[in-house]
Amino acid sequence: MFDKWRGFRHKQLPAECRERLARMAVEARGNILKMTTVAGSGHPGGSMSSLEIFLLLYNMSNIDPKASRRDDRDRIIVSHGHTSPGVYASLAAAGFFDIKPALYSFRKVGSPFEGHVEQSVPGVEWDTGNLGQGLSVGVGKAIYARLSGQSFHTYVAMGDGEQQKGQIGEARRAAIKFDLNDITAVVDCNGLQISGKTSVVMPQNITGGWEADGWRVLEVNGHDLDELYEAFRTARLDGSVPYMILARTTMGRGVSFMENDERYHGAAVKKEQLGDALSELGIENNMEELLALRNDGDIPSFEIRRPEYPDVKPGEPVTYGIDEKKDNRSAFGKALLSFADANQGMDGFTMAVFDCDLAGSVKTGAFGGKYPDRFFQCGITEHSTATAAGALSTEKAISVWADFGVFGMVETYNQARLNDINHSNLKLFCTHSGVNVGEDGKTHQCIDYFGLFNSLYGWKVITPADPNQTDRVVRYVLSRPGNFAVVMGRSVTPIIPDESGEPRFAGDYEYRYGRMELIRKGEGLVLVAAGNMLAQGFAAWSRLDDKGRSISLMSVSDWSDLHPDDLSMLAEYEHVAVLEDHNIRTGLGTAVGAGMIENRFHTRLTKMGVAGYAPSGNSSELYTKLGLDGNSVAEKLRALMSDKSQAAKSVL
Repeated sequence: MFDKWRGFRHKQLPAECRERLARMAVEARGNILKMTTVAGSGHPGGSMSSLEIFLLLYNMSNIDPKASRRDDRDRIIVSHGHTSPGVYASLAAAGFFDIKPALYSFRKVGSPFEGHVEQSVPGVEWDTGNLGQGLSVGVGKAIYARLSGQSFHTYVAMGDGEQQKGQIGEARRAAIKFDLNDITAVVDCNGLQISGKTSVVMPQNITGGWEADGWRVLEVNGHDLDELYEAFRTARLDGSVPYMILARTTMGRGVSFMENDERYHGAAVKKEQLGDALSELGIENNMEELLALRNDGDIPSFEIRRPEYPDVKPGEPVTYGIDEKKDNRSAFGKALLSFADANQGMDGFTMAVFDCDLAGSVKTGAFGGKYPDRFFQCGITEHSTATAAGALSTEKAISVWADFGVFGMVETYNQARLNDINHSNLKLFCTHSGVNVGEDGKTHQCIDYFGLFNSLYGWKVITPADPNQTDRVVRYVLSRPGNFAVVMGRSVTPIIPDESGEPRFAGDYEYRYGRMELIRKGEGLVLVAAGNMLAQGFAAWSRLDDKGRSISLMSVSDWSDLHPDDLSMLAEYEHVAVLEDHNIRTGLGTAVGAGMIENRFHTRLTKMGVAGYAPSGNSSELYTKLGLDGNSVAEKLRALMSDKSQAAKSVL
């Protein structure tokens, strides 16, 4: 019945809608209690305080229960994802699905109705639970609305406790800077969190903070449907500034013994109390039926169709000559602009590049100069930027974020993880990684990027060897779905030659993700160089070759997916040495060793990498100090070849 009222188009909430919503609220509160008590866990208190907010949004915004993924739909992001019982009850009331399976399968293994809201449920836009990230998601969605030329509105529902998170402030300022006036945030302000009153746990001026960042704040009774409706309508129609609606609510609303009791923030009503709670609401108690169904009832599986990755052209590769002095990050910047030029004007092409005050260093400046409407300079707000860029990448868009490795991978690991859970397609380009960053010292020497991102199931880490391979890697990852982290250093990187003296990664070379590259063929020992260390590996190979001690040299740019055929080839050698600018405990050497054992290959393994935090200094001097320069590596390899007892210490 709500289809004709959607979009908050009427000046007042129609009486018939109010009456229907009020009845829904009573039934939904009963459903919240039932599903959490059947599961024996959950968050009923906040679900009940947020309920009128959810019911209005899911019944009155521009969404379609029969086509929940229409591209022009309003986006509703629930940042306080622990209120999933309220979300599921409200979505069911709005006609997205039948409520009964949610009642008996909530939080059950295999059920789409998980403990925090998940996109496995129709109508849910974003898997949340890590508090403080929802508004950043909203920023990403609003950017998509602008770049794609659509007029949908983005709503972000939040809790008051999570306002203590710093990332929310980053997102607020981004929305103001980029004139994202089609975002409305609504904060369920029930005054309680797990440990008690928010005013005691961590005092905060919620209204003052939002207003100080330029948002307009409306304060309403969060259980009054008319007040809420009027606030949502005002925020949607204004268009001159984003709004935050501060909704004053009561935790556990509707059940007297639950109201204003923080214990019910994260604890279900006990079975023996459920009858009293449902009786107070006037709801039937069918607990025994639901408990029986929990054991043998059918669990639904919803088909959730995500946007297809845009069909784009990679553009023409750039070739750098043997004598050119170039760093990989500059090759990235040039390839990025070339890719955008190749797709400019294509129907539906949507692309954005995010930067965090480092455009000159990470080489996104040229793109920003030519395409300023697609370039988002976010300042020093890495946490929000990581999430916003990830949220955009789940739409029909190419989303690029460039940053230093220590900020883009280490500092924002939590955001990368949540992006991954949400099936993002983010293209992350991290420069100034490894001890290669040099003089900035140990705080900026990102030596743990693979150890971190190899723990994420959907991310692929690539370390291109030289500017030519970098160019081709950039075009590859921008043209394909999935999360890619392309890791580069800071310094000039020599162009790797083939055996005829021409650029190895140019001409007929075609980048193949997941495959090693044989650079030089030798016997007995193979040096496996992580792509960004191939120059040092090549220098070591050259010194050994000059002395008649020929070894094989292999380049590995793709650390995340080592191919069994390549590992089999390595196993043909008596000794494998791995060279990397990474923490030696968790890097490529460890991955190679694990892969060899898992595939039952047997050889000797030596790992050469960063064994501790390095000091500040010139990168070439650091490599020498750490024993990772060409001369030092050559000496180590010579010792391995001549001293079998030394090699035996590294037997797998």
